[in-house]
Amino acid sequence: MRQSSLPRIIITILLILQPLMAMDVKAQSYPTRPVKILVPFPPGAGVDIVTRLIANKLSIATGQQFVIENRSGAGGNVGAAEAARATPDGYTLLAAPSSIALSQSLFKNLPFNVEKDFRAVGLMASVPFVLVVNPAVPAKSLPELIALAKSQPDVLTYASTGNGSSPQLTAEMFKLQAKIDIRHVPYRGSAPALTDLISGQVTMMFANALSVLPHIQSGSLRALAVTGLQTNASLPDLPTMSKAGLPGFESETWFVLLAPTGTPSDIIQSLNAKLVDVSQQADTQNNLSKQGATPRLGSAAQADAFLKKEIDKFSKIIKNSGIQID
Repeated sequence: MRQSSLPRIIITILLILQPLMAMDVKAQSYPTRPVKILVPFPPGAGVDIVTRLIANKLSIATGQQFVIENRSGAGGNVGAAEAARATPDGYTLLAAPSSIALSQSLFKNLPFNVEKDFRAVGLMASVPFVLVVNPAVPAKSLPELIALAKSQPDVLTYASTGNGSSPQLTAEMFKLQAKIDIRHVPYRGSAPALTDLISGQVTMMFANALSVLPHIQSGSLRALAVTGLQTNASLPDLPTMSKAGLPGFESETWFVLLAPTGTPSDIIQSLNAKLVDVSQQADTQNNLSKQGATPRLGSAAQADAFLKKEIDKFSKIIKNSGIQID
């Protein structure tokens, strides 16, 4: 009885293991052809620069080309919508900046749902903002700026790179957490915003660390704090917002690699392992540092959790501020 049942048990076990073995073989062989990475912003944008660097390293690591295709428009939503519709086979990916976490709450008629239509492969890098003020502003620290704003409600102003932009949402988060009232002045990009900030037309701005560093070094702007949870290598003596008086405050421009929902888990795990590996290489880290960026390592599950956390965080800020784009 035992002898006759043993082969059946072995056959049953093999039948159970066969799909798992096939998945493992598939992951080991992936990719077998070029992989397309959709970048939803024009060439030269921060997400484009970082993704090209990572894509080149992935091409070397896998022996297959990771090809960048720029699909800009509607604040990144055109490229993201195309990626959401793509066949979930690992051969079409989306490289998205942090603005994708704002889209769900910011746009009324979004043609995709970030949490339902995508799975994270992994975070690539992040760049913090720096809170800068015109040197004529009497505040020399974050607590002093908050005290000044409270003493003059709706008088101080902040510049941003446009309605619904990450710098605006970061400033709105600052308003909410510090319990202050400051007025928004939107601009069409960082260059005109910084020009007016330097000339004293506006009081403050949360600016990209890389773009604002020369102005800090020249003394044309005063830096008060950095928005990451860790100090920035380019500004090692500058405190974080969290340590300067707003515990837990964190806002960065980050870049995440996403795959359409339905992409096999083994392919996502394989991609994540390669992404982590190339991100740990010294030349990758040096090149990212030159862009003012820091590699963000971690598993696909950690990236998914981070994305959800960011979506929830900015949903509350957007709702509180009343910002919405048709």
